[in-house]
Amino acid sequence: MASRLTLFLALFFVVDIYFYQAIITVTDLVSVHIAYWLIDILLISGLISILVAGRQLQRAQRWLTGLFTVLLSLAIPKLVVTPLLLIEDITRLFRGFPGRSFYVSELVLFLAVLVLLVVIFGLTRGKHFYRVHNTTLYFEDLPSSFDGFTITQISDIHVGSFTNEKQVQKGIDLANAQQSDLLLFTGDLVNHAASEMDPWISAFAQLHAPYGKYSVLGNHDYGDYIQWESQTAKIANLERLKVVHQEMGFHLLLNQATLIEKDRESIALVGVENWGKKGFQQYGDLRKATASLPTGIFKILMSHDPSHWDEVSVDQEQHVHLTLAGHTHGMQFGIELFGFKWSPIQYFYKRWAGLYQSDGKYLYVNRGFGYHGLKGRIGMWPEITVLRLKRSK
Repeated sequence: MASRLTLFLALFFVVDIYFYQAIITVTDLVSVHIAYWLIDILLISGLISILVAGRQLQRAQRWLTGLFTVLLSLAIPKLVVTPLLLIEDITRLFRGFPGRSFYVSELVLFLAVLVLLVVIFGLTRGKHFYRVHNTTLYFEDLPSSFDGFTITQISDIHVGSFTNEKQVQKGIDLANAQQSDLLLFTGDLVNHAASEMDPWISAFAQLHAPYGKYSVLGNHDYGDYIQWESQTAKIANLERLKVVHQEMGFHLLLNQATLIEKDRESIALVGVENWGKKGFQQYGDLRKATASLPTGIFKILMSHDPSHWDEVSVDQEQHVHLTLAGHTHGMQFGIELFGFKWSPIQYFYKRWAGLYQSDGKYLYVNRGFGYHGLKGRIGMWPEITVLRLKRSK
């Protein structure tokens, strides 16, 4: 965490210094120059102070998240428009390096303001700007009774971040409005503690589907990221969270499989505990979860972290037809326009949002229903996935 923050702050300073060139080109007011750097100094000093004081404290984490969100909000517009200043410098190099163009700097500042407005929308409205993503998948060996069968997937609720009951209800209603046959939740119900769900159980219990609701655990659900008074308290928290899934009407699959039956035919729904790379716990056991299943049965796997697909399930001896994951949130920041998709998370995760395929096996990574860390979503809106299974001829 500390190394990543250091890298981010170093990049922030480089971009900040470059962007400052546009500021001093447009205005020579000393008060503006001082205010520009004073804001940075206060934000970064606050971040460092909180980290030194104790990141494990819940109050410290809230302050850390808030300050980081403000810092990121200021950094994004600068980062987006800095390439324009770089292009100008390249042309200046071939023109004897004259002074900066007032009009180019003015354009840079104008565009930065526009980007800032998008960021503000993301932080205020974007966190509940729910989008439905529809995908149809074709399989030769899908049982004929399941031709046209629909699945609604949600992931990464992170209920501890929610503050607006009315806006969250919009997302719940939108999920129900899809009228899918099956509803699946792929982990990270809470940020840290099961108690975060207490005010929200009745709301999420409204989710319904005729063939049932099933869920798995995500990395945040184990309570690994806060300090507990004892190991016993941590274990009790996880046990309480498992009960919460029941109270919401979800069947929690813990390295288990169950059969979904329709017109005397069946498909297997498999759920593994969290399995991740790069320091994340590896509780998932796909071999155990599929051990009792008949060979050749059509399988849908719920596995919170998409890295599990590349590292384990795609090479599993029992063919897993479709894997559903979440975890990445699309970093809650990115660009998706006209088929183009980009987010910084793609430099950390090979599969990070949407549909992927390999050797007839599919992975769908949901962008997340909620938010965590960054108090909003910018360009990478909260997602409700609807998958329609079709039997190919």
